Amino acid sequence: MISIHQAISAIKTTCKPLMKEAVLKVEKSSGFILSQDIHSPINMPPFRQSAMDGYALNVHEKLEYYLQGEMKAGDNHKLYLKEGEAVRIFTGAPVPDSANAVVMQEKVKVSGNKIVIESNIPSEHNIRPLGEQVKKGEIALKQGTKLTPAAIGYLTSLGITDVLVYKQPSIAIVTTGNELIKAGKPLPFGKIYESNSVMLQSALGNLDFYDVTLHTIDDNFENTTSKLQSVINLNDLVIITGGISVGDYDFVGKSLEELKTEVIFYKVKQKPGKPLFFGKKDDTIIFALPGNPAATLSCFYCYVYIALQKMMNRNALELPKIFAKSQSNFKKSGDRPQFLKAIYKDNEVQILEGQNSSMLQTFALSNALVFLPETVSNISVNDMVEVILLPS
Repeated sequence: MISIHQAISAIKTTCKPLMKEAVLKVEKSSGFILSQDIHSPINMPPFRQSAMDGYALNVHEKLEYYLQGEMKAGDNHKLYLKEGEAVRIFTGAPVPDSANAVVMQEKVKVSGNKIVIESNIPSEHNIRPLGEQVKKGEIALKQGTKLTPAAIGYLTSLGITDVLVYKQPSIAIVTTGNELIKAGKPLPFGKIYESNSVMLQSALGNLDFYDVTLHTIDDNFENTTSKLQSVINLNDLVIITGGISVGDYDFVGKSLEELKTEVIFYKVKQKPGKPLFFGKKDDTIIFALPGNPAATLSCFYCYVYIALQKMMNRNALELPKIFAKSQSNFKKSGDRPQFLKAIYKDNEVQILEGQNSSMLQTFALSNALVFLPETVSNISVNDMVEVILLPS
């Protein structure tokens, strides 16, 4: 059995960026990571652009100007202004090359074809210069940038339609157990509805991982070995839930051994989630998580999350951690470090009732985990505690 720190270190060392690439349409690339720099094919803005509704001026010493028409957004005709002339202009419209300032309309009095401004304004005032955001040929976004909605909008504004990104890992979720049946069917005595697969698939989707397949195995050594061999051969990451303990009908460990899987670690000194397995076979990363749902999800956020970030070549590997003031008292039983389901808000955190590893009701209310290290046995109200913020 190893420590939490040793387990995290082993995952960071073992997992490598996939470095597989794929070309995606920009609008389908949310959450992906750029695998190369993107250079802008145009200047942005592509012309000198008015930042205001007002008047573009060819500035002279006087405050009076003579109007020579108007320019609105989308107009592509060109006007030439002599010194002392102006054109009515609207936000986003092209500024004539002969204009050297834009005065906002609130500072102008209009009389027929003449305007009077309140005071002289500086050169290039209220004009967005050519290439202000990015110039043609410059790097618009660097390799390693995560494509957010804003990034996608930015690239589209440059006329870019396709991007080269790091391919997402293919992920198999395997659930084990004779007691499990699919929700929606009648529930016979002795059976429970299987929830781990849809829970993990949802957690992955929340992190923008969608190349996910679901598999079920009954408690049988031959079936377990055959199914695990198949999903390991076809996927970059395999997440197994249940069957990893040492009971008579826990066959995952035996099957992984039969398949000559490299064991990086098995069992972590923690609660919940002690019987956690991490290994690899060839280039496939394998996690076997405890079957209890709350333990499954805790291990996913604390360990599988790190592997996913490393495989996607992201910089921030772990979920954000902060210190917050506890609103609760808590007494730990045993000497294992513990992850406690909690609600964080405004620099305070409330530890919830119902910390049993089989209980999802409490986890459903949580947005954080409080980490209670081995050396701490009690938490009192107003104690500062370490908080792991879960993805929203």
